[in-house]
Amino acid sequence: MSAATLFETESRDTMLPRAAIACLITASPRLRMLTLGLALMVAACGGLPADAVARGAPDSFSPLVKKVLPAVVNIAVTETVSGRDIAAELPAELRDTPIGREFRRRYGNRKESVTGAGSGFIIDPSGIIVTNNHVVGRADSIVVSLTDGRQLPAIVLGQDELTDIAVIKIKGSQALPFVPWGNSAKMEVGDWILAAGNPFGLGGSVTAGIISAYGRDLGSGPFDNFLQIDAPINPGNSGGPIFNMDGQVIGVSSVIVSPTGASVGIGFAIPSDAASRIVAQLLARGSIERGWLGVSVDDRDSGVLIAALDRTGPAARAGIRPGDIVLSINGDKIESARGLIRAVAAVSPNNVARVVVRRQGREIDIPVTVGRRPTDQSG
Repeated sequence: MSAATLFETESRDTMLPRAAIACLITASPRLRMLTLGLALMVAACGGLPADAVARGAPDSFSPLVKKVLPAVVNIAVTETVSGRDIAAELPAELRDTPIGREFRRRYGNRKESVTGAGSGFIIDPSGIIVTNNHVVGRADSIVVSLTDGRQLPAIVLGQDELTDIAVIKIKGSQALPFVPWGNSAKMEVGDWILAAGNPFGLGGSVTAGIISAYGRDLGSGPFDNFLQIDAPINPGNSGGPIFNMDGQVIGVSSVIVSPTGASVGIGFAIPSDAASRIVAQLLARGSIERGWLGVSVDDRDSGVLIAALDRTGPAARAGIRPGDIVLSINGDKIESARGLIRAVAAVSPNNVARVVVRRQGREIDIPVTVGRRPTDQSG
């Protein structure tokens, strides 16, 4: 029986999935019977729902690579490091030993120039580049290499240590290729992605994979909310883009978890929805101003407990007390200490936040004029 004849067996009332029928053409008799039985079961149930049909892998990633790779850059940095900085990185168990003391004596006052490498991507034809803060945050000099072979110096326009995002700029005599932001919130676990960057300083490279998980907290900071991906990323990929299949940036490579220091199939990226907002603020002001209440908080089954207060902080001045349970901020339900920190940080300093707390069984709405978040503070 020909393929055409097989497709003609579809009736108006019960239509077999074409993919299942196509499998019958070349399958063994036993497999044909099994596949046909499954197809009939699906058809009897009304067919597969539209959102249950998986998108197939592309025949080739080459068209996508040609489209986006010209906007991906390699970043080389030079940094001056003192012996004291290096000594601070010694394991705690060695610092007060004869070895640790001898190291500080020999190298404590020496300064050395070290080099590093990372990745980035151009988001504006004028030469504005997004990368990780840990790539360029302490650099004395930055040189960006384009895919056409040009090497251009760059300057830092803004950086945010807490989210590990930095914006740099190169000067070019002509418009540069760039890539647009995508919507990371629309991506789903299992969606195809393409990672690009400068692994081990080898130059522009790409790897493909899928989104493995959402909302990963690695304990590296109060704003952890990573996409987990299985596309291999390695040292040097930091700051590189993660693309969807439309060539839009839906993440920024930031972290790998590995006992060897190289990819073992688990990587993490900053979602574009967060990264793009940070970039916009850095371009506007050069730094990020976050809200602060001046509280220490703990998670409780019933909500978030105010464990302690900064006596001169905004929350104390507004009348919030230790023992209060925070239920919502500006109408948004608060379910965790991390959620409270993020909600407060999203409020611009000197603006009023409506904080609803439960106190002795009563709900109280307290307006708080939010302060500016100091370095290394929590709530």
